[in-house]
Amino acid sequence: MPKRLKVQLNAEQVKQLEQAKRKDKRAEVRQRSTAVHLLHLEHAASEVAELLSVTVQAIYQWYHRFTQGGLEGLANQAKGRPKAKADAFYRQQLEQTLASEPSDFSYDFAIWTVERLRNHLAQKTGRHLSISRLRMILREQQYVYRRPKHDLTNLQDGAAKAAAQVQLAVIKKAPLRTLSNSSLWMKRP
Repeated sequence: MPKRLKVQLNAEQVKQLEQAKRKDKRAEVRQRSTAVHLLHLEHAASEVAELLSVTVQAIYQWYHRFTQGGLEGLANQAKGRPKAKADAFYRQQLEQTLASEPSDFSYDFAIWTVERLRNHLAQKTGRHLSISRLRMILREQQYVYRRPKHDLTNLQDGAAKAAAQVQLAVIKKAPLRTLSNSSLWMKRP
C-alpha cells in the first residue's frame, strides 16, 4: 500500500486554491487546484485520482508542483523547441569538411555527396541529421551542389597540346578558298 501523503497547507494557500477552482481561466489549473484542495481535506490520493480520472502519480506531481510554485506551478509549462542538433559546432565541422577533399579523411571516393557528408559528420560530431535537414543547412550556408567536371589535363602531353594550338591558329587565320559562292565544299589550303 502506498504511503499516504501528509498535506499541510496554510490558510493563504487554501484561499488561493478555492479562488482558482472558481475563477481561474485555465482549465488545467482549476482541475489541479481541485485535486490539491481535496488532498488538503484529507481525501486519499487514490480517491482523488479516481474522481478526476487521472493517475495517482499525477495527483502527487500536482501537489508537489503547487507547494514549489504556487498556482503558476499548476499551469501547463511551455514545451519549447528541442535543442538544435545542427549547432555552431556542427556547422563549423561541416565547413571544415567541405573545405577538404574526401581523400584527406582516407576515404576512397573523390566527391562529397549529401549522404556521405551526413555519415561523415555523424561519426565526427555524434549527431545524425536527416538528409533533408542537411540539405537545408547547406542551402542556408549558401553551398550549392554541382556535378564534377571531368578534367583530363593531367593525362595530356603539354608539348603536343601547344603544337596543336599553334596549328589551329594558323588554320583559322588562312582564308577559305571555295570553288563557288554557293557550294558547301571548299578546298584545303
